[in-house]
Amino acid sequence: MSEVVEKEACEKEAFDFTIEELGKRNIKSPIVMSNVKGDFIANYVTDDQFIRLGANVTLGDQPRIERSQVFECAGPREMIYFMPAHVHAGIVSCGGLCPGINDVIRAIVRCLWYRYGVHRITGIRYGYKGFLPEYQYPPRELNPENVDNIHKLGGTYLGSARGGGKEVSKIVDAMEQLNLNMLFTIGGDGTQRGSLDIAEEISKRKLKIAMVGIPKTVDNDFAFIQKSFGFDTAVTKAVDVVAAAHMEANSQINGIGLVKLMGRESGFIAAHTALASHEVNFVLIPEVPFNLEGYNGFLHHLEERLKNRKHAVVVVAEGALQDQLVKDVKTDASGNLKMVDVGTYLRDRIQNYFDEKKMEINLKYIDPSYIIRSAPAEPEDSIYCERLGNAAAHAAMAGKTKVIIGLVNDEFVHLPMKAAISHRSYVDPEGNLWRDTLDATHQPTLMVNQFNNHAAVIG
Repeated sequence: MSEVVEKEACEKEAFDFTIEELGKRNIKSPIVMSNVKGDFIANYVTDDQFIRLGANVTLGDQPRIERSQVFECAGPREMIYFMPAHVHAGIVSCGGLCPGINDVIRAIVRCLWYRYGVHRITGIRYGYKGFLPEYQYPPRELNPENVDNIHKLGGTYLGSARGGGKEVSKIVDAMEQLNLNMLFTIGGDGTQRGSLDIAEEISKRKLKIAMVGIPKTVDNDFAFIQKSFGFDTAVTKAVDVVAAAHMEANSQINGIGLVKLMGRESGFIAAHTALASHEVNFVLIPEVPFNLEGYNGFLHHLEERLKNRKHAVVVVAEGALQDQLVKDVKTDASGNLKMVDVGTYLRDRIQNYFDEKKMEINLKYIDPSYIIRSAPAEPEDSIYCERLGNAAAHAAMAGKTKVIIGLVNDEFVHLPMKAAISHRSYVDPEGNLWRDTLDATHQPTLMVNQFNNHAAVIG
């Protein structure tokens, strides 16, 4: 979603970006910093530093900006809420794998330990299920020594699982038994919904436990947040896969390389991969309708491409065509829609189409999803994860709660969980990202036989 579209959505819904706090901050931070400009010493962040949602402006009179309309800057505060020696912090990672989870865990542990002197940090095993007594997953002690090298590994040091987040009462019971003062939840939309529910139960019980989320979605579709960790790595790995698909296609008679990439509801990875690789001829994403059959359908244009250039590379996001393919609505343990495999469906439709035309093709289908998800973070992501983890630790020590750490306009900010999970971000079909994707692929602007502002059907 472009910042213009997202800003309009924000104004329409009137989101409140005010951050909740556990109480007054009366403890001097052990981090030695400065409030003086020009002394070459890093400065504390104050609560009157804010970031606007969008960088775009309209000439003319501007309305008054209210606190609820802006994001609070993330970073270390001069005064903190928790006495470091009394803190017991918990970290949990939930949902599917994503590059960078271990980097975030490492950063939180090291910031709490070295910057604040917090030496009781516990890792919860296998997502929210690690809190539930029936699973009997023992927690893992975390310290700088045992997390020092985990950023070099893919996956998650703590293990992960879907589900369990609805057992809110049991989870808070377990948190009380562990005597946790703060919990860092690394996970996607479902994880953060669970985190907010847990935070609400904590409020009902009048407990002083900070809930801080680090948004994890390789699809890059969290609301308001500029970029999710793992996204850059996913694109980097996907470009390598596309290069292989292109080599296969270009070496065969009427070769077709078909690559399915992540993107359940948004096509950010597919679009960015096409822009980065320069070898993709068709990008199919959930946000842009298209027909398969017909005079202006995808298969017709694919045939024309083969006649003219003798090979083609197609990238399809996993969420494409799901509105037509999914007949029975079912969800997984995280509450996500169980999708039909659009990659194998498209592979078979392409093969059948050319078989009927008695036109020889050589189709190679690649699904690298789990290879990408389990990879270690690339340097750009590793840097981002380090800074997200640090910002999360600072927020929790300051007593911020029901908060997610994100990047907005290249600044790290505190975002209320409620706002972050309110909706997803999408590729704007009328925005500059998709326009540039069309320029890179030279595919038709719209591959539909008839368009009347409604979703196209499979034809």
